Amino acid sequence: MNVPDAVQVAAQAKINLRLRILAREDNGYHQIETLLLRIALADIVRIRRTPRARSLDVSGDVDLSALGPVEKNLAWRAAVAHADACAWHGGFAIEIEKHIPIGGGLGGGSADAAGVLRAMNAMSSAPLESLMELGEALGADVPFLTTDAAYALAWGRGERLLALPAPPQRDLLLVVPPFAVNTAEAYGWVDERRPVAEQRRTPARSAHFDTRRMSSWDEIKALSGNAFESVVAKRYPLIDELTAALF
Repeated sequence: MNVPDAVQVAAQAKINLRLRILAREDNGYHQIETLLLRIALADIVRIRRTPRARSLDVSGDVDLSALGPVEKNLAWRAAVAHADACAWHGGFAIEIEKHIPIGGGLGGGSADAAGVLRAMNAMSSAPLESLMELGEALGADVPFLTTDAAYALAWGRGERLLALPAPPQRDLLLVVPPFAVNTAEAYGWVDERRPVAEQRRTPARSAHFDTRRMSSWDEIKALSGNAFESVVAKRYPLIDELTAALF
């Protein structure tokens, strides 16, 4: 089987048209219910095979100061996980050209991780049939972004997916404030509203959806909402100001 020594993929961002947090598990992970939609904005992920060395280089036209150490980067962790799962021989060099703002809720890190998984799978002599399990271990958005679905309803930790027909294409206005929000911290702010024991005792139930209508923008508007909005706006009032300016 001939496999390429280098692959380039577009790692598309996503938006959450709906996001509810249903419960917090004993291990700290949160069960969610969300509508995920890919958008055109994308990072570029390039991977090439190397004899032994492993490396990650990130560049781009966004603020890179929020990037942490390489070993904690989702793209790096994705590469290591795939290499371990597929007995990858030799090393790899990853180059990421970032265009998705960091910490803006657009899934940039998850998109990069999913892009790495897809690229390395294309370079593997024994590719995995599904990347969902590796994606689930990396973050709630990664499983969706490892697929070719443009639009999906997701539950659990994001690993339970129902692909839906995408709504009609339309322009999207992204307003990016001059700060980043850490996802783990945002979940912690949501948890502060309810004691942990209460979260586990009476988790919210998933809504009932008529999936036949969920590709309509009118239906999406009726379902839309984000559990993070109010808790993040409490700490960053600019969110409310920007929202008021838009509507």
